Amino acid sequence: MKIFRDGIDTFKGPAEWFTGDVYVDFMGAPDGTRVNAANVHFTPGARTHWHSHNLGQLIYVTEGEGRCQKEGGPVEVLLPGTAVFFEPHELHWHGAAPNRFMVHVAMQAPDESADANVWGDPVTDEQYKG
Repeated sequence: MKIFRDGIDTFKGPAEWFTGDVYVDFMGAPDGTRVNAANVHFTPGARTHWHSHNLGQLIYVTEGEGRCQKEGGPVEVLLPGTAVFFEPHELHWHGAAPNRFMVHVAMQAPDESADANVWGDPVTDEQYKG
């Protein structure tokens, strides 16, 4: 058994990845583990940019109310206890509802090139509102 204490300080999500204020806490994992995980805190209206994951992504909402959308699909409501799996290379975004905070655990695996995320354009207000 190995116990990992969180040694990385909370950091503000960069503007190249997010619209609005988003804070990320990476979760410790042993070297060689194929899964990355983070607890991500979105302020009301904050959201990711369009992005995809080479091997897919699972998010699990723990607090608040959120939204998500895959390219070409409807905007979906996310509540605590909701899990969403985004397929490999599926363009999508996720974030908080306009008037609520949202926290989710995001889990994804890097591919052979060590990349887990492919970032795209910001989600417009029109796209966000559906």
